[in-house]
Amino acid sequence: MHEPEIWLTRLFNDYLAGIGNLLLSLFRQQPMERPWANFIVMQLLVVAIIIVLFAILRPRLSVDKPSIGQQIFELIYEFVNGQAEDQIGHEGHKYLTLFGTFFIFILFSNLIGVIPGLESPTQAVYVPAGCAIVSFCYYNLVGLRKSGFGYLKHFVGPIPVMAPLMIPIELISHIARPLSLTIRLFANMYAGEQVTLVFLSLTYFIAPVMFMGLHIFVSLLQAYIFMLLSMMYLSGAVAEEH
Repeated sequence: MHEPEIWLTRLFNDYLAGIGNLLLSLFRQQPMERPWANFIVMQLLVVAIIIVLFAILRPRLSVDKPSIGQQIFELIYEFVNGQAEDQIGHEGHKYLTLFGTFFIFILFSNLIGVIPGLESPTQAVYVPAGCAIVSFCYYNLVGLRKSGFGYLKHFVGPIPVMAPLMIPIELISHIARPLSLTIRLFANMYAGEQVTLVFLSLTYFIAPVMFMGLHIFVSLLQAYIFMLLSMMYLSGAVAEEH
């Protein structure tokens, strides 16, 4: 059963189906009559919005008279940097690029669903899963780069004799992390989107406004939680053994 196409996805499938099938062929997939899915189109829109926004803000950066947009992103930077230092320590600033990207991309992806006629790409499980896999691969690669094969000591535990018990537990724990990140973000955004749609269909006055406010709050919270958990996982990967 195919999901209903939003208007923007319909335009992509009507006029850019050839490009969609070209991209599918790169992954050895069969061509489709309508290759574009809502979550793919919405991700492209989110990325385009972010790129255009930063392209507009960058030449207007000012120390003396910062614009409202500059002040907002400075607050986001300070917030993400503060969280990184709290969770990782004085080296937290080295990883701000990834954590800032996670926060801004997920936040914009969550919030875009508030706009009538559009939907949050994070309500499709593929998008949270992709972000979770990036987080999982990144913190493990950082741990290996910093400690080499000594990183594997994290899986053994502090007592060598307990290694046969600890290794399976740690492996299951690490494998469960991307699953946890995926389900938490996907479930919350999908539920929030469906609740908002239900109340929009019932009334167009006070109730929708209330639930849109709740949707915005959940969007902020879920972007923060995803970023925070990624920081905690990376903090454990780079922690020194004593």
